[in-house]
Amino acid sequence: SRIAARRANPRELAALLLACRKIPAIRRDAAGAPTLTALAARIDPLDEVGALLGPALADDPPFEITEGGIFRDGFSADLDLLRATLKDGRGWIARFQADEVRRTGIPSLKVGYNRVFGYYIEITNAHQGKVPPDYLRKQTMKGAERYITPALKEQEEKVLTADARGKTWEHERFLALREEMAPFVARILAAGQALAELDALAALAAAAAEHGYVRPELSDAPILAAQKLRHPVLAARPGVAFVPNDVALSGAARLAVITGPNMAGKSTYIRQAAILAVMAQMGSFVPAESATVGIVDKLFARVGAADDISRNMSTFMVEMSEAARILHTATPRSLVILDEIGRGTSTYDGVSLAWAIAERLAGVVRARTLFATHYHELAALAEAVPGVVNLNVLVRESEGEVAFLHVVAPGATDRSYGIHVAKLAGVPVPVLVRAREILSGLEKRSAGERRPTPTGEKKDAAAAAAPDPIRELLQDLRIESLTPLAALNLLQELKEAAGQKPAEPPARKTSRKARQAGGPTLFN
Repeated sequence: SRIAARRANPRELAALLLACRKIPAIRRDAAGAPTLTALAARIDPLDEVGALLGPALADDPPFEITEGGIFRDGFSADLDLLRATLKDGRGWIARFQADEVRRTGIPSLKVGYNRVFGYYIEITNAHQGKVPPDYLRKQTMKGAERYITPALKEQEEKVLTADARGKTWEHERFLALREEMAPFVARILAAGQALAELDALAALAAAAAEHGYVRPELSDAPILAAQKLRHPVLAARPGVAFVPNDVALSGAARLAVITGPNMAGKSTYIRQAAILAVMAQMGSFVPAESATVGIVDKLFARVGAADDISRNMSTFMVEMSEAARILHTATPRSLVILDEIGRGTSTYDGVSLAWAIAERLAGVVRARTLFATHYHELAALAEAVPGVVNLNVLVRESEGEVAFLHVVAPGATDRSYGIHVAKLAGVPVPVLVRAREILSGLEKRSAGERRPTPTGEKKDAAAAAAPDPIRELLQDLRIESLTPLAALNLLQELKEAAGQKPAEPPARKTSRKARQAGGPTLFN
């Protein structure tokens, strides 16, 4: 593209030359499988490009086109002569200085150069009596005088002219070389496209060999099945023990409702299933022990939460717009992954919309769907709608601690462990205690019992018999892992949660002199 726009610099043309030199070996090594052989045939060797650039460009040319050093020695006799003049001119200066020291008997005589005055002979004031009559004064310095001679001036013009003429010649010749490259742009682009496809296949093959991918079986049936499926990015991170899972979608189990705790891996599970379909259909091996993928015509992903304020769309509006597009355009051959539909509105609205969307996807659209949700009510879809199955992410509870196993198993769960996750995030203890109280009340209310007790309201006898949230929180603590400071802070938070006011800070001590003066002085 930069060649076509006449903006390519010498370093970029050198990179193109390097690529051209590698093409013959790539074409030879790509022979074998029909796809590779066809790709190799599409890679233009660009011999003419190499013939133009190879003899011309230096091995390490500069970026700038006006600074010289673009072309290699031997490319042009004229350029070689100018460079020899420049090189010999600098050697001439060194010889001239040695000769003048001997002729004048001034050991401190030196020849220098600057951009303003050019070359000069500098002699200190102590030796002014030895200055020859053919020296012409050029500049007076503190403690020294600078001179020139006709021979030095002639050599200066010769050296500087050679440098300028060489840079001008290289600049003009590079512009001409770049113009000569323009007719090859279409061939370079075509070769680059074929090389890019070959590079993509080579990268996928290297990943498959390194990470133990398998060749998937493609099918016309509405199926998406894999054993020990992994996420190709997360599973490849060093030092991470990734837990693989099976996935099984088919005509009899078109939609899977996946429930389970926060942080347990629901989102990862549905994403890796979608990546499985993409990798299989792009011709890649897949990160699983075995896999069968029915051809997918469209992949829909309703994941994440973000608004679009430039279009006056709230997070919930964005979510519903994406859901509407899925319902209107998905087909029985599509694959749909949904992550937490219905979060941006009231609980009842959210559950109702999530239920209706899942019901239509399974019963009318009949697309293969993985539906991750915290709405446990959706587990009842498996009994009401054919083709719906329940999956859940397993959790192990031990001595008040929760361990996420990241294992997806058949069945549903009725807990999200959100308060446990809030605790891990560092939410203050009084907030956690109050959240447990409200949760207990809401659970009773959903079962036809009383509402959650407002903060500060006197608890009745029934509430007094309910589980004590502070007791539950204390049972969850691991005392051996608390630092002394964390234990003191926890004790203070528990006192506040129990309704006691924090202790007043101690009164500051004042000295006798300060008390007499009426001003407090704090002692450490």
